[in-house]
Amino acid sequence: MTPESVIRRPIFLTEKSNTLRSKNNQVIFEVLRGANKIQIKEAVQKLFNVKVESVNTMVYRGKDRRMGRGYAKMQNWKKAVVTLKEGENIDFFAESSEG
Repeated sequence: MTPESVIRRPIFLTEKSNTLRSKNNQVIFEVLRGANKIQIKEAVQKLFNVKVESVNTMVYRGKDRRMGRGYAKMQNWKKAVVTLKEGENIDFFAESSEG
């Protein structure tokens, strides 16, 4: 597994994720369901060039949604709360220097 396939997307637009980020130096990601904590830790360290202290994971059950007359179940997904070491930071909105 490549680091790009393990980390699906960051979740940074919620009130809870903003609070965790500012108070506890934690970042939340949606990750591959089959990935374990060690793979998630290595992927974050390689992709964002930071030191990771710990990783906590949760599996969320997909919701039932209406599709026309019937119902369909959305996919289950996994969320990882990554605690960064003191002094480390991930800036998602930094502008790149490339033109």
